[in-house]
This record gives sequence, C-alpha cells and structure tokens, in this order.
Amino acid sequence: MGEAGEGESPRGAGALPEPRRSIAMDSNHQSNVKLSKTEKKFLRKQIKARHTLLRHEGIETVSYATQILVVANGGLGNGVSRNKLLPELEKLGQVDALLMPPNKPYSFVTYKTTEESKKAYATLNGQNIVNDLGQKIILYLNFVEKAQWKELGLQALPPGLKVVEEIISSEDEKLLLESVSWTEDTDNPNFQKSLKHRRVKHFGYEFHYENNNVHKDKPLPGGLPDICDSMLEKWLKEGFIRHKPDQLTVNQYEPGQGIPAHIDTHSAFEDEIISLSLGSEIIMDFKHPDGVTVPVMLPLRSLLVMTGESRYLWTHGITPRKFDTVQASKGHKSGIITGDVGDLTLSKRGIRTSFTFRKVRQTPCDCSYPLVCDSQMKEPPPSFPESDKEASQLEQKYVHQVYEEIAGHFSSTRHTPWPHIVEFLKALPSGSLVADVGCGNGKYLGINKELYMIGCDRSQNLVDICREKQYQAFVCDALSVPVRSGSCDACISIAVIHHFATAERRMAALQEIARLLRSGGKALIYVWAMEQEYQKKKSKYLRENKSNQGRQEISSDPSAQELFVEPVPDTGHQDSACSIPSINDFQKGRYHSREVANSMLPIHTNRTSFHSQDLLVPWHLKGNASKEKPTEPFGPAGTHDTGPVLHRYYHVFCEGELEAACQTLNNVSILQSYYDQGNWCVILQKA
Repeated sequence: MGEAGEGESPRGAGALPEPRRSIAMDSNHQSNVKLSKTEKKFLRKQIKARHTLLRHEGIETVSYATQILVVANGGLGNGVSRNKLLPELEKLGQVDALLMPPNKPYSFVTYKTTEESKKAYATLNGQNIVNDLGQKIILYLNFVEKAQWKELGLQALPPGLKVVEEIISSEDEKLLLESVSWTEDTDNPNFQKSLKHRRVKHFGYEFHYENNNVHKDKPLPGGLPDICDSMLEKWLKEGFIRHKPDQLTVNQYEPGQGIPAHIDTHSAFEDEIISLSLGSEIIMDFKHPDGVTVPVMLPLRSLLVMTGESRYLWTHGITPRKFDTVQASKGHKSGIITGDVGDLTLSKRGIRTSFTFRKVRQTPCDCSYPLVCDSQMKEPPPSFPESDKEASQLEQKYVHQVYEEIAGHFSSTRHTPWPHIVEFLKALPSGSLVADVGCGNGKYLGINKELYMIGCDRSQNLVDICREKQYQAFVCDALSVPVRSGSCDACISIAVIHHFATAERRMAALQEIARLLRSGGKALIYVWAMEQEYQKKKSKYLRENKSNQGRQEISSDPSAQELFVEPVPDTGHQDSACSIPSINDFQKGRYHSREVANSMLPIHTNRTSFHSQDLLVPWHLKGNASKEKPTEPFGPAGTHDTGPVLHRYYHVFCEGELEAACQTLNNVSILQSYYDQGNWCVILQKA
C-alpha cells in the first residue's frame, strides 16, 4: 500500500468536531443527544461509508481529528473529477494534497493544519456536490491517519506500439472529417450498413465482421479517398510508417460507445496497423493474454502505430463510457495513463472519428505468435455445433480432454469454497445423501461432515484427486449418472452445465439432476453469467484482472462503480449480446444460442467482459501439471510463459435463461434464483 503523510497523533489532535450540530458523533455521544430523522439517516450512511472503506479497501478511519480526510463518494469512480472537488476543499483551508485513486469512489485530502481539516469535516459532511455527470452526490468525510492506496507501479507501452502526437494540422483534420459522408446512399456501390454501437465506413476493401476478414479478390471501387494519398506518402517519407496501406476503416464513436477488445485478424492484414484519432481524444486499452492491461491515451490528431507484438498478440479496444480517467497535468498528452493518484482526473469524451489504415495481406502470416495466428494454427477454432453428435465431439475435445490435462493445475486454483454454497450444504439435515454432479477436485465434498456426500466427474484425474483426499467419488457423465432415481436428498451442480454445447444437452443435464432427487429434495445449480457487471458491480472475475506489479486497471466508467451510498445511473454501456429465451422456447425446443451454425467459436480474452454466449476460454497451464512437454508459447523463446494454452468450451448464461430452463422441468419448483459473483444460480425443489 502507498501512503502519503501522517496525521497528528490522537493526544494532540483535539476533539472530533460535530458537523451540522451532532450528525457525525460517536455512539456514546448519541445517547445524550436527541437526533432528528435527517440526522439519524445521515449518521447511518456515514457509518456505512466507514464500514465499507474498512471492509472493501482496508482503510481504517479514526475517531479523532487528523490532517487527512477520506472523502467517501468524492472519487473518480463515481464521476467526481479533480476540477469539481478541489475548489470545494480549498474553500476551507490550504490543501497540501488531493489523492484520487483510479476507479475508486473516494479520495484523500491532506490539509496544512488539523484545524482546517476539522473545518472541512464539519462543513462538507453530508453536503451535495454535482459530479461531472450532472448528478447530485452526497459527501461523507472521515479522518484517517494515512492516505492509503494500492501501488500501481510503472509500465511500458506494449512492444511495437508508438503514438505520434500532432501528426496533422487542425485544418487537415477538418478536411478529413468533412470528406466522410454519413448519409445512407444505398445506390452507392460502397454503401455499408453502420454497426449497432458505432458508425463505420470501409474503403479499398470492405471488412466483414461476421468472419473478421476481407474478400481479397473483391476490392471496393474507388480505392482510398484522394485526401488520404498525400498524407500517407508524407508519413512514409518521414519514416512514421513502413508500408502504404490499401484498406481504410472509418469509425465514428459517440460518447458512451466503444469497440470490444480484439486482435486484427493475422491472415487479413500485414504487420503494420495505424489509426488516426480525429475530433476527440480517447483512452484505448491494450491487454496481454496473461491479463496485464495498459491504458494508452490517444490525443486529438495523433497517430497510433501498432507493429510486432502489440499488433499480433495484445488485444486493443475502447471501453464504452462517457468519461475517461486521465492525467490532470497539462504537460501529459499521449502514452500510458500512470498510477500517480495525485495527478488523475476525469475527461469527458467528445465525438471521435478514427481513420484506421491497413495493408491487405496476400500471403499467409508467418509471425512469431503461432498460438494466436489463424494462418499458423494447427487447426482453426471449432464451429458452433449443428447436431448432438457435433456437440458431443466438441465437449470431448474442448471440455473432457482439457480437464484431464489441466487437472493438477486446476485443482491447485480451486481451494476456497463459496459462501452461498457452503450455506446451502450446512443447512441440510444431518444424514442427508447429497450428490455433487461435476465435483471437480472435491472442494465441497467435505464441507459438512454430517452429510453423506458422493461426487462424480467426467475427469478421471480430478476423481483421483478426490480419492486422495479420502472422498467418495467416481467417473461418469453428467447426462447419465449411475445413481438410482429419487435416491438423493440433495444435489449440487457447480460450474458444470455451462460446458454443454447445445440448449438440448443443457436441458438434459438439468433433467438428470431432477431425476436423482427424492420428493422434497433440493438442488443448487451454478452457471457462469454473461453479465459480469451486474447492478453496477463488477464480478470477482473482472476485478481480478491481473496487473503488472500490482497495477489495477485504470480506465473505468464512473457510472459502473460500486458507490458507498449514492447510486449513479448507467451512462451508456454496450447492450448485452444475450438472447433471453421464454419458457415456451424451451418447451417447444426452439431456443438456440445467438451463434450462427458454421461460424467459428470466438476465443475469449481472460478477465474481460463477454461478447458472445458461446466461446472458448483459454487456460494457461503452468508448472508441471501437464504430463506432456509444454508447447505453443505466446511468442519468441524466453519472452513469455512457455506453458501450453488450452481452450475450454463455455456457454455463458444470460439473466433469466437458467431460470426459464428450470421452469420447464416436471414436478420441480424454483425456491430461489439469484446472482453470485458472476454466476446465475437457482435452488430447486422436487414436488
């Protein structure tokens, strides 16, 4: 944890001031003073803010005055910029430092003297401030001994990436923007439909988003706009670029719009990809496959150049939001947004237009990153299955075989039971017979010693791990469990059903669980959720985005943060790609995923939001867990972890999808349906 400055000691600090008469007093003082309803409400919220700071951030407040205050709700994470907060604080005394950690709904202010901090405490506690979103936010202040935050560490730009500032004049920018007509002329041979979340036009070759490629033998008439030719020639002559592009994609982003993290298809384009930012600056997030995220500022009229590793290995994308976290200092323009919490603020996005130039590749890609190269992959990613047979084959290769190989490593990462599952098991009557269908390494088999638990899993290696722990477990398929019907008092199925590749097979797995239950028996089922941000809270999966030297992801939407007490409405996230089925869809067997038959399953970028319900999720095998020699490193020898990467098939469930499926089961009722840390969950009971 970093720290800045120490407050005065308790002995010399003086008594705690009482803002607005007696609102922020301690519990002993409350008994002697009669509080109004408003004051009681304020006191409850201030105590809640204090507890939230301690529970979620490890920040301990003190009951005596110091020079340092933590300002709950006064943070970048809920839309309060440095320019909004600092003037209010400076009205009450000399501010030595204002520290605003990225993503967080709080900040720290250090005053020159304790008297000044006491004045701020008494004056600002419970007061409204209008944030940069135009919403009223109530501030809650508490004293702390130290201003603490997680060190963010230094970072470098991804290898092969550079940003050239002010590469064109404002006059040329105006001409470029005026050269693009967004009116829909359907008679024009170059007419292309805009996308749902941004306007787009292609020149030279049309980029087809259904397969992320171009038709190399079908160039668009007219080539690139004439205005671009002299500009590209100049960049080529000055050494900013190495090749003259022949394909251009123009994107226009309104505030709140973005583009999912992606790697431009290797086989479609040559090494160098360049993008010119017009109209407004933007933060672009670059992510390495191991989870490291680097937010990069692309200033107005700057040129982004991606070559080598940054082009072939790192994903790049723009988070859909209306504000970016940026450096407050005027001297900072392009490059990495650093973790200097004394120099961060919010910047409102404007309308941004990007000109992205590429050169269409005419030969297969032979880059140094074969794992993510579609030209060099031993086989392409599988297509979405069209039949039960294809689904079974997909599961065999991308579920069963993978878990056999990663069993040891997988088990080493699965040791902490989830509280709601523990609660379910401990609430069952003593002596209950419980089946854990898809038990993995047996994490839940020993939770309640009063139960008789049996586990089953498709992986022999995982079952062997269970037996080493002296648990009762056997190998079987979750679609055909060799246990007598109606013999179980309860069942659990944790993170299993999302591995079945069709709606019909997922329904069959649910029916098998229901078959095992006796009359009155209960089942708890967990599946991975499409919605990894729910009710303005990020799931643990997203929060654990691995970072370099302890760095947390800086770029975040203020509207998506967990606040202490005042919720902030959403401000323009992309719509989910979910297709929510009705009960009738399941009953009539007509519900299918949004994925199109014959389309390749996308490969997910770990610790990021989902953009497809059906996908392959990488597992980076480490250590000696694999019996085979490590293969397929990410890049050149010695530059990255050389363990193999395997892919597991998942169908992530949309809100209401699991519940709708369960409602079609015969003689079964839903006792509870809830969301738990990125998972949809139901508790069933057999009639």
